[in-house]
Amino acid sequence: MIPVPIADGTLNQALPQQVLEVTRELSVFLVENAKSARAFLKEIKHPKPIAELTIIEIGHHTDPAKIIQYVNPLLQGNDVGIISEAGCPGIADPGAQIVAEAQDRGISVVPLVGPCSIILALMASGLDGQHFRFCGYLPIKEPQRSKTIRALEKQSMQGAGETQLFIETPYRNTGLLRDLVKYCAPNTRILVAVDITGSAQSIRTMKASEWKKIQDLPKLPTIFGLLASR
Repeated sequence: MIPVPIADGTLNQALPQQVLEVTRELSVFLVENAKSARAFLKEIKHPKPIAELTIIEIGHHTDPAKIIQYVNPLLQGNDVGIISEAGCPGIADPGAQIVAEAQDRGISVVPLVGPCSIILALMASGLDGQHFRFCGYLPIKEPQRSKTIRALEKQSMQGAGETQLFIETPYRNTGLLRDLVKYCAPNTRILVAVDITGSAQSIRTMKASEWKKIQDLPKLPTIFGLLASR
């Protein structure tokens, strides 16, 4: 499982040398996007010509019917690297179904160290890192959107408290923040983590009432989170 930098120009800061060395030894890759994977392999100076590598695109939503096909290189004795477009494969990115098949067959799965925007955002948020949930994308349309936000806020108050984390398409960032401010209680703490590890990185946690002062967010990859006041 090969992590990839989540911001351009951060290869040396984001990935340990061991990750680069292991990746350079592989010749077979299962990747979310072939174009971005080739660019990554070229950036790390893979010793083999890119055209000679086996790069199999599995897409963002892996077809369950093709899992056995993707696992075949492993069954043939090859070490295989799984690469998503950014961050860690299998964490809010493709790869988990293939890993599940490998686990069922007793094939060793090795996670390599690298950046995960969800974890990095939580680390810097000040929200509860003992109990948290990643919820993916929220509904776009009403009334499902407001109902979901209120349900997440309610969920965050259960038990010892539970941080709710989620994402949005960058061009909808401002709209989501405004809806969080609109539907959450004034004292609910809202995390907005923009362009993590990138040049425009900004990680802020404030009460919903304080976020009212912010009119717009940049159209950059962003992790959102909330934790209701108890």
